[in-house]
Amino acid sequence: MSEAKTIAARVAKQGEKMIEVRIRFWTDDISSEPKTVIPKHAWTSGVVHIQKNETHGITPANPKPFNSLLDLGAVIEKTLKEHGIVLHVSAGMKKYISPRD
Repeated sequence: MSEAKTIAARVAKQGEKMIEVRIRFWTDDISSEPKTVIPKHAWTSGVVHIQKNETHGITPANPKPFNSLLDLGAVIEKTLKEHGIVLHVSAGMKKYISPRD
């Protein structure tokens, strides 16, 4: 039996129905002037942070760093796994994903 079927469903408060992962990009040292930023400019590195959500039982841990956009997917996946989050394949993705036999 899958884990999703063994966990009891619960009523979600407004604003806690979704699981939120925040991606933050570093902006330091892009501008040559101290304590300033260049609007809409950032490095390709930063941190991934999961938001607190009492309904889902999520307590945030320390943000996980990523060093390039190629690392980003892996860091998001690691963050979700560490919090025990199970993702289900959406209808749109089922069109090109085949279950393993």
